[in-house]
Amino acid sequence: MLTLYTDTDTDLTPEIAAEYGYKLISMPFTSDGKTVYPYEDSPDFDTHAFYDTLRDGALPTTSAISEARYIQYFEPEFAAGNDILYVHFSRAMTATFDAMDKAVESLKEKYPGRKFYAIDTMGITILSFNICLEVGDLYKAGKTAEEIVAWAEKEVMHFGTYFIADDLKFFRRSGRVSGLKATMGTLLGVRPLIYMNNEGKMVSLGSVRGRRKALETLADLIEQRGEDVESHRVVIGNTDSPELVAELREILAERYGDKLRIVEIVTNPTAGSHCGPNAVGLCFHVREK
Repeated sequence: MLTLYTDTDTDLTPEIAAEYGYKLISMPFTSDGKTVYPYEDSPDFDTHAFYDTLRDGALPTTSAISEARYIQYFEPEFAAGNDILYVHFSRAMTATFDAMDKAVESLKEKYPGRKFYAIDTMGITILSFNICLEVGDLYKAGKTAEEIVAWAEKEVMHFGTYFIADDLKFFRRSGRVSGLKATMGTLLGVRPLIYMNNEGKMVSLGSVRGRRKALETLADLIEQRGEDVESHRVVIGNTDSPELVAELREILAERYGDKLRIVEIVTNPTAGSHCGPNAVGLCFHVREK
């Protein structure tokens, strides 16, 4: 038997994870001295309340999980005789997977017959979400771990994600975006445009002045970089900014009618801690990132 895992940084909620057969690893954040494990500390997570704390001045931090915690997640599956396929957010963005590697090495010594497969989505939030759903489709269709990994080796680099942020202070503090100038962009109405590159890192593509122009620029990227877009999901992610989602959907409808298979999600709090509230982004199938 094969057990699927993913983590909360891929934006899967417990309900979506269950629909596709995933078990969910909770990635924590710390705010006001309290560390929270989304969907483990409580079955629900109030994303609107979380983003309101950011609007009120909170600056959460994020952290890796320990080798021991990975063992707690994975050992029951190995002990039951199951192999594991873990679809995770970008290894280039965190040290947490060093702890995971140690945990898996230890468990494979204890359970030498078991196999562990990993798919690095080379992204986070909506990019990882899109790939997780594609993998989930394959899993539900009865594909083997080897077949799914072979698909990922070919396809992961053909999913692109692009988003605009509202307040540069979150990115400046986290240092997670390369090439982002420390300007007073928010005061000037300038929104940074960011994407995930081929190394699985967030990189600045420049900036766009004005809300409407920023959203139109996101839509432009589908035409400029998209490939076979209508055969795949187009994921709109946001950090508690439904008005931006509605306006972006309006632009996409004007250009594409009902041809796009659009899925909307709210960005998980761990990733949201780095980009702040009022951001919106797109993920779609691309020729190249």
